[in-house]
Amino acid sequence: MSDTPVSVTMERDGEIAIVIVNNPPVNALSWHVRQGLQDHFTAAIADESVKAIVLRCDGATFIAGADITEFGKAPQGPDFNSVLHMIEAAPKPVVAAIHGTALGGGLETALVCHYRVAVPSAKLGVPEVKLGLLPGAGGTQRLPRIVGVEMAAQMTSLGDPLSAKKALDAGLVDALAGEDSLAADAIAFAREAIAKGPRPSRERAVFGDVGAIEALKAANAKKWKGFEAPYANLACVEAATRLPFDEGMTFERTEFMKLMMGSQSAAQRHLFFAERQAAKIDGLPKDVQLRPVTKVGVIGAGTMGGGITMNFLQKGIPVTIVEMAEDALNRGVGVIRKNYEASAAKGRFTAEQVEKMMGILTPSLSLDDLADCDLIIEAVYENMDVKKDLFGKLDAIAKPGAILASNTSYLDVNEIASATKRPADVLGMHFFSPANVMKLLEVVRGDATAPDVLATAMAIGKTIGKVAVVAGVCHGFIGNRMLSQRQIPATQLLMEGALPDQVDQVHLDFGMPMGPFQMSDLAGLDIGWHRDPSRVETLRDAFCTAGRFGQKNGKGFYDYDEKRNRSVSAEANAIIEEFRSTSNLAKRDITTDEIIERTLYPMVNEGAKILAEGKAQRASDIDVVWIYGYGWPVYRGGPMFWANLEGLPKIVAALEKHGVEVAPLLREKAEKGERF
Repeated sequence: MSDTPVSVTMERDGEIAIVIVNNPPVNALSWHVRQGLQDHFTAAIADESVKAIVLRCDGATFIAGADITEFGKAPQGPDFNSVLHMIEAAPKPVVAAIHGTALGGGLETALVCHYRVAVPSAKLGVPEVKLGLLPGAGGTQRLPRIVGVEMAAQMTSLGDPLSAKKALDAGLVDALAGEDSLAADAIAFAREAIAKGPRPSRERAVFGDVGAIEALKAANAKKWKGFEAPYANLACVEAATRLPFDEGMTFERTEFMKLMMGSQSAAQRHLFFAERQAAKIDGLPKDVQLRPVTKVGVIGAGTMGGGITMNFLQKGIPVTIVEMAEDALNRGVGVIRKNYEASAAKGRFTAEQVEKMMGILTPSLSLDDLADCDLIIEAVYENMDVKKDLFGKLDAIAKPGAILASNTSYLDVNEIASATKRPADVLGMHFFSPANVMKLLEVVRGDATAPDVLATAMAIGKTIGKVAVVAGVCHGFIGNRMLSQRQIPATQLLMEGALPDQVDQVHLDFGMPMGPFQMSDLAGLDIGWHRDPSRVETLRDAFCTAGRFGQKNGKGFYDYDEKRNRSVSAEANAIIEEFRSTSNLAKRDITTDEIIERTLYPMVNEGAKILAEGKAQRASDIDVVWIYGYGWPVYRGGPMFWANLEGLPKIVAALEKHGVEVAPLLREKAEKGERF
């Protein structure tokens, strides 16, 4: 008896054969699906009583794409392209009946069908570029023949799906079916198509303006900087305009294999799985029940509190926002409205939606008004005494079962929880600024945090569109703890001969959105400064004493114009030179390799310590934190994934060369030839 799963079956409706894919949950193109398609299409084509064929899927969706778990493994079952070529070459009409999503290989399967019928709610697209790939089964060659060069270029390089209506307008879909009558409508369409006969896309001419490709590159130059896949997709679409179909397919295959075997796609596929893995909480009972969160309280109406509030309002969750002073409260609420109105002006919201969101916001000057909230998040000054005093007050005000969360960036959540009689209800919810934009949410599990509190915080993070990662209690948690290991040596490099723009440029070339000194200027050099001009003990003291506080006053490590564009500052560099001379350090040339070794390798080292201490559940969680919280380039997969590519022995040797104590876990993995 065969062990092959039965994931494809065939039925008959008179002269129409219906091939049905059923491979839950998303009908991915696993090897046994390809085998089933080959077997049943071969039979239907050979059967003279069959006049047309309908391809449809059971479950919630059409074929949603390739089986990504097969990537990198030895091939099994029939080659996907050979199956598609057989379907396209069928001497009788083939109709794809599309519901849910037809994505990637799923859309490529639909493209070789001679006609496409879809329900209005369906989505069609080729999102491979988001995994560092391109449609490798003819998508870049058939789309320009069906929807034209401009639409094909947009679909492949951006990866965004089309609605069924847009697909109909573009010629990608031939007819819309009823949401509840797709199977019957597709069979009826197939009967009408018998007289028309097959219509292979490869036999059509490419149409549209090739100039659209260059225009697309220009429009996305900043967004695509450093990425290979968008340009490879466009190169394939361009090839379709000048090469015969079979040669275009060869070109596409070559480009696909380059990407598939490269580090960028490996990094982007790693992130795909890492993001999903981050949602899983180790050691949590499977039957844990979430606490209901129907109303939220936010303390602090500043930049952070306002941004946090916006996340909930946008999801229709009422928020009570509390400030101590009326002018600060009015200012904060005004900023929220201004932000929403600016988004409405760009078409993101309607005026009615803005009013609806503002209508569920309750401004208050009293903590007592938080008594009916299910979740209370404080976003006040980063000071332990201030936070403990606040949590002591909340303990007396909040209803039983309410979750009390601190938006602290660094402080000990256990100590904050100790100010209450309900430490099980306390945890950290560290949002990243601007909180209404940045996707990362570090959920900090205290020693006493109850399982249902942790699970609820993670779930609410997903509800408001965040990528939530569990972190343990330590100074700076995952992200900021590692960040300090970049900032300290970066400053030391200035003492040895580097300049801010040199160090920052290395990080920009690496793919980071900004370098260490740009980030310092953005945050403000005067944060935490002792404010005694007579005490110049550090380089930061020297900058602050000279009145250089960063972007806030137009001068820090750089000079800034009114639009906050930076330029190299002769005054700042002179301060560095003077401070270096008083430190009696010899000036020398600093190489790009040394900057990477001394600023990025220590971050990996700290990541290894965080893992060994159990402050992060897994190495991939650290990667998720850095990609979504700090802008680590997606195509490098996060610091721990990147470390594997660099080579752990190489990192250990460089750390030792620069006098950095190597984390035991990093050394152990390097010696054993293991990876993170």
